[in-house]
This record gives sequence, structure tokens and C-alpha cells, in this order.
Amino acid sequence: MSACHVQYEALYTRVFMTTLLVLGVGHGRRLLTSMYNAHLTKDYTVRGLLGKATDDFCDEGRLVEKSTYDHVTREKLDRILALIQGSHQKALVMYSNLDLQTQEAYEMAVRGLIRPMNKSPMLVTAIQCIHFAPPEFLIQVQCMHETQKQLRRLVHEIGLELKTTAVCSQVRRTRDGFFTLDDALLRTHWDLHSIQDAIQAAAPRVAAELEKSLGLGLGTQQLQGPGRPWDSREPSSALGPESCAGH
Repeated sequence: MSACHVQYEALYTRVFMTTLLVLGVGHGRRLLTSMYNAHLTKDYTVRGLLGKATDDFCDEGRLVEKSTYDHVTREKLDRILALIQGSHQKALVMYSNLDLQTQEAYEMAVRGLIRPMNKSPMLVTAIQCIHFAPPEFLIQVQCMHETQKQLRRLVHEIGLELKTTAVCSQVRRTRDGFFTLDDALLRTHWDLHSIQDAIQAAAPRVAAELEKSLGLGLGTQQLQGPGRPWDSREPSSALGPESCAGH
């Protein structure tokens, strides 16, 4: 290995997704752990297909059932999504161990800062349909502690609630914590200077957001570091999109 050995670590890399991928370089890998411990939400667009079920909830999985879906309407789908969101919000309060009767808990709820105290099952904090053209539909999901399979299963369960079946044909992460697609580096920009610029641009926001979420008290200077922000002696972070196919 060269003297400038760069280590990186990915959070929640999965196949079958076109996804926003957060990377930590050098000491910045520790910030990935801090982000994980902050229980930040992520945004996904998830595409579903009505009328069939497979063994892995994926469009190209082994077919196990076909069903009709003519009775499914946008209104019925919206109603099911509202029920899912309400159920998961109750679970979020339960896993947060907060008493919503207190002023502190109320203020946290208003600011959207309620988080689980520990690891929990997947929690959906918001879900809505943004496109409906049967048999296809597209939903936007805000969640935490998710896996790819759980997102696919969510589509399957939506189908069952609609008295039909459904499979997932695409999952796309559009936000990971406080990083969005606007922060992403394309593969063609995965070079030293572009990564360095991305690290320096993200550092103040990373410090501010982690301090708000965890009270870490991380300063901008701690995150940026002089000279070589990718060096393992200084924290840093970078982000890029990753396209994956398969199952």
C-alpha cells in the first residue's frame, strides 16, 4: 500500500438500489458512527408494482402469486399509507422512552427531534404516494433503521392491505441524514481535489447538525483540519452516489 493509504467506510450499502452513499475518509469514519448514533432519518423513493408477489418481494424474484388490482384507487392507497405512518409514529414514541406530557418532550416532538434511545425495528416517520398509475405506484418514505429488504417488504405489506399483492421494482435513497443528492459527487468527480473540496464544504454543517442531534460540541476546526483533511489524524467526511443492480 502507498504511504497515503486512504481507508473508507460505507453506511448501509445495499444492492438493488440507486442510492446516496455516505463515505468517511480517515478519522472521518468516526463521524459515520456519530451519525448512526444520532438515529437520523433517511428519505427514499420506492417504486411498487401491483398484481403479483414474489419470494423476495422484488419485481424479478420468483413469482409465487398473481392477483387483480382493479379495485385499488389512489384514495385507498393514501388511506393505507396514513395508517402505516400513524402506527409507526406511535412506535417511535414508545422506543424513545419519552413522556410526551412533559414540556421538554413536547418541544422535541415539535422540532422533529424524537429519536429511539437504542436500536429499533424500521420506523417510518413519513410516507406518501407521489405517483399512481396502476399497476405502478411511487411512494416517498422517510424512515430510520431500515434495510433494503424491509423497504421491499413494506411494499408487499401495502399490497396485502389493499387486498391484492405488490412487489418492489426500485429503491432510491435521496437523503441520508443531513446529506442530500445536491451534496453528491458523481463517479467522474471521485478525485483527490473534488473529495477535499466536498469535505471542507460539508464540515461546518456536519459539526452543527451533530451538535444539535448529539450535543457533541464538535467544532469546525476539528472537522476540517489544516492541509490534508483526508489524513487519518483529522476528522472528515465525503459523500457520493452509488448505483447498484441485482438482488
